[in-house]
Amino acid sequence: MTFARPDHICDLDTLPRMPAWVTSARVETLETVAFLSGAALSHLHVVLSREDVPQTLLRDRLALRAAEACVAFSGRPERAGELRDLVNLLRPGDLPGPAGETYLAWRRAVERPVSIKALGRALPAFDPGQIAAWLDAEKGAPMTRAAMVLEAILREAPRADVAGLIFADAALAQALGWDHLVPLLAMGLKRADLRKQDGDLRLACHRALISSVIEAARRAADLARRAAHLKAVAPKLRAKGAADAVEMLLTRDAVAPSALPLPDRAARRLCDRLVDLSAVRELTGRDTFRLYGV
Repeated sequence: MTFARPDHICDLDTLPRMPAWVTSARVETLETVAFLSGAALSHLHVVLSREDVPQTLLRDRLALRAAEACVAFSGRPERAGELRDLVNLLRPGDLPGPAGETYLAWRRAVERPVSIKALGRALPAFDPGQIAAWLDAEKGAPMTRAAMVLEAILREAPRADVAGLIFADAALAQALGWDHLVPLLAMGLKRADLRKQDGDLRLACHRALISSVIEAARRAADLARRAAHLKAVAPKLRAKGAADAVEMLLTRDAVAPSALPLPDRAARRLCDRLVDLSAVRELTGRDTFRLYGV
């Protein structure tokens, strides 16, 4: 695989900006917050159609953010760095633990187009027929459907926060016609919001969407700029397998050198070279067991 050098390096101005009346408005009534969340989702819909945004990488990074939020809901101490280690440094036969399982569930949920089969793969403890019943039962506006799915799942399984949030985001994606689930609700909801019902829950979900979409759009702009720079420096790389390594970095939140399609020493040299070129970052701050990402 080869990468053509882009005519310009993408910066924050190449993506449409969220209107200021969305980001700065006070959200009080259900009517107002529903209008603003709809405007935010419309903006995100445009962002998700942009070819200069590395969509797979964006979803993977948002999955980490959603997993971090869910782990915090459960009262566990792991944050983004620990979650990256739990999954990316996992050896064959090792168990990721509860926090790692949460992260893996989110990663699997965003990997493939939304379907009952894909959701069952992400959350194998749930029967596909039950998943289909939850997603098919709710009608109405996209955010209403998502909130009702979340409420229905937590009513039946009060401790299934991760599943409820994944299925709610799946219902939202289906209602909006998106091919893939985009983690949003977990990033903006508070732990207490998950115990709300009816109008209170819908209000909390609308508010969560506004803040989450703002964050997702900012991340998309940042990743578009970083991905453009990585593609621009890719032709300078001479190592055999470098193109495939760059492709992995463009689709994953974090990569260990041992996961790259190069001999171990060559993989470490390539990562160091990309850091020198400001094309990727070393994410751990450690001297060993390093992880790299755009």
